[in-house]
Amino acid sequence: MNEEERASFATLTPLQFLKRSAYVFPEREAVVYGDKRYTYRQFYERVMRMANGLKDLGVGRGDKVAFISPNLPPLLEAHFGIPWLGASLVAINTRLSPSEVCYIINHSESKVLFLDTEFASAIEAIKGELDQVKAFINIVDVEKEKRIKGLEYEAFLSESSPSDMEIAVEDENEVVAIDYTSGTTGLPKGVMYQHRGAFLNALGEALEGGLDSDSAYLWTLPMFHCNGWCFTWGVTSVGGKHVCLRKIDAARIVELIQSERVTHMCGAPTVYLTLCQYMKDNNMKFPGKVKCFIAGAPPSPTIIDVIESLGGDIIHIYGLTETYGPHSICEWHSEWNSLSWEERVHLKARQGVAYITAFEMKVVDDNMDEVLHDGQTLGEIVMRGNNVMMGYYKDKDMTDEAFRGGWFHSGDLAVVYPDGYVEIKDRKKDVIISGGENISTVEIENVIYQHPDVLEVAVIAVPDEVWGEVPKAIVNLKPGKNLAKDEIIDFCRERLTRFKVPKKLEFGELPKTSTGKIMKHVLRDREWAEYERRVH
Repeated sequence: MNEEERASFATLTPLQFLKRSAYVFPEREAVVYGDKRYTYRQFYERVMRMANGLKDLGVGRGDKVAFISPNLPPLLEAHFGIPWLGASLVAINTRLSPSEVCYIINHSESKVLFLDTEFASAIEAIKGELDQVKAFINIVDVEKEKRIKGLEYEAFLSESSPSDMEIAVEDENEVVAIDYTSGTTGLPKGVMYQHRGAFLNALGEALEGGLDSDSAYLWTLPMFHCNGWCFTWGVTSVGGKHVCLRKIDAARIVELIQSERVTHMCGAPTVYLTLCQYMKDNNMKFPGKVKCFIAGAPPSPTIIDVIESLGGDIIHIYGLTETYGPHSICEWHSEWNSLSWEERVHLKARQGVAYITAFEMKVVDDNMDEVLHDGQTLGEIVMRGNNVMMGYYKDKDMTDEAFRGGWFHSGDLAVVYPDGYVEIKDRKKDVIISGGENISTVEIENVIYQHPDVLEVAVIAVPDEVWGEVPKAIVNLKPGKNLAKDEIIDFCRERLTRFKVPKKLEFGELPKTSTGKIMKHVLRDREWAEYERRVH
């Protein structure tokens, strides 16, 4: 790179956000958790200690570091300290089974594992299979007897140097994080995020959400999920305050909203349902206008109305793990405020248009031609732009399939209205999105098929007031066999992560095509039609 190029170009990385905020707002509160309060100066120093400590452990460019933790300050620090070395963060879903966690750690080739002691027992069971992990670091937040043999996080930081370190990112297309999603297949897929995409999507959050240095963001969304929809970096970009939360607890959320003057939060519909029910039961409202980002499952107009009646301001966004979280937003028009309640909530329930930093999203037919903007013609949502993943880690075939035609294929079926706004109507594949988590129906079916008395099974998504949708299994038993529903459910509990276990089950024959293929859409339509009758 010549002098002119050096003067007119800077590598885009979200790590620069922390450097700037520590420089501009050194004494402003950056992170709050319980009785712990860190200024941006302290936040930066802790990140430097993490980076230097990992360097001493032999972590460098291209390496992977795994993290299993609730929404605690160490996981927030990891979003900067790990990629600072040119390594990649692998934040793992805390709800996964030990076998899934084992697969992710090994597939990502992670050299170091940080884990909250709550999950130590589960990791102990698979520790012998983690051949590539050279060091284990315990995060001791809630005291547990069980700990993995290794360092403790605070001791690890205190023994490491706070010396300033240059960001070891030479190319903005380097991998900043790998987020694993099971999607519609059994084995998790590693979604690769680049520094450039994370930088731009974080700025998109700040722009679309109106974040600034007076903002206080409450961590109700898991940081392991799409790196917290990039709010880990977005809040930091403007010098805002991160309010950490170990687990979803409605009373604690309300307390923090009040005491920390929370201005922003994110979550799936189930999070808001839990919160709003608590507030209604206790005759409470949001103390100020809180911007509530909602995604993970299409929110119903009823949910939107309940949240906004309590003082929340719904910002409906849509995306996937493959798009760094949000890719579209139901961008609001001020003239819509004069419309009736019914019109407003139905407009706000749409998935909308591409983020200001995302650029492109359209709905296409099987020939990749854009569908009519008539609010009726179905097609698949496809995206491309700055916040679409680089691809699946070590899986070229799946990457090629996802990017056919030069666009990322979401698998979601939608319509486009005359104003260009998109609304999801169905899912092209049978993935279930329950409380923001992707669940593979095939994976559940494969487990149930292992039961010796099962002849056939189909798993579908059915509506649920709390989780948006949950798995239901329709099981056809072998002739002469007689089982109780609980026997199948218990069979699944022994073999599946808890949130993947069917919440509903019935026995009966399955509708099929003339070629013998089970017609899941018939089963699904029946369930949702019955739900609509009950609701209306």
